[in-house]
Amino acid sequence: MQSLYDIPAPAKLNLFLHITGRRDDGYHLLQSAFMLIDWCDTLHFEIRSDGIISREDLSWALPADDLCTRAAKALQDVTSCSLGVHIGIVKSVPAQAGMGGGSSDAASTLLALNRLWDLQLPLEKLMAIGLKLGADVPFFLSGRHGWVEGIGERITPIELPSARFVVVKPNAGLDTKLIFSDPELKRDSQPAIISGFAANTLTFGRNDLQAVAQKLCPGVNQALAWLATQGLSGRMTGSGSAVFAHLLHAVDLQSAPDAMQIKVCSSLDVHPLLGWANSDGN
Repeated sequence: MQSLYDIPAPAKLNLFLHITGRRDDGYHLLQSAFMLIDWCDTLHFEIRSDGIISREDLSWALPADDLCTRAAKALQDVTSCSLGVHIGIVKSVPAQAGMGGGSSDAASTLLALNRLWDLQLPLEKLMAIGLKLGADVPFFLSGRHGWVEGIGERITPIELPSARFVVVKPNAGLDTKLIFSDPELKRDSQPAIISGFAANTLTFGRNDLQAVAQKLCPGVNQALAWLATQGLSGRMTGSGSAVFAHLLHAVDLQSAPDAMQIKVCSSLDVHPLLGWANSDGN
């Protein structure tokens, strides 16, 4: 095997996001339900025999040390693999949207290179590498919708109903650090239980980050207001500026302001790469 092309890296929506506390090291404790959706980046991998990790941006320019490159280097370091790779990235999922685009790219990179380099690492080992790259990476490696707790490392697979959403991303993004450092951020939500969430999966709870995000980014307010004109109740996903609403009826996408990226998305049944790394290493 010398190459892998058209490897998907799907985004996620946080159906709710509660902050239940804060650790002594500053990391916030959260509860959330992550749903995989069909808004995907696409990755291409070509093996290199010289050990070099190179990258080609096939849509818009990414930072030099993006998560794909870091994931490849981390996997190389852990395994002492002498092979390299050239990575082509077709970005579609917006940055600073709260949809996990970079983390999903990293997860798909770990899964693809585990196969391309014939490393045969078990999923548990990839999860440990992924957690050091970012709190959301293990979720995308897990391959299923998840009930997520802790700092993102405690993942319980859950079943979610199929659904369609309209996702709205203002042109302006949001810096996660600014939200989590804001003194007005609510950090004391009462812990929820899966059974309570299961009774109202698409309307449960709230996003505790949303009030701060609306203060920091006017585009969030504009996106929510546009959804309201369409008869939809919107909610922010994650810690970025994207908002979403359960799509129950037709909407006039052409009526949205130009300063927004809008996409109608469907939930996925499972991650497209589910099973690429098995828990027993086979």
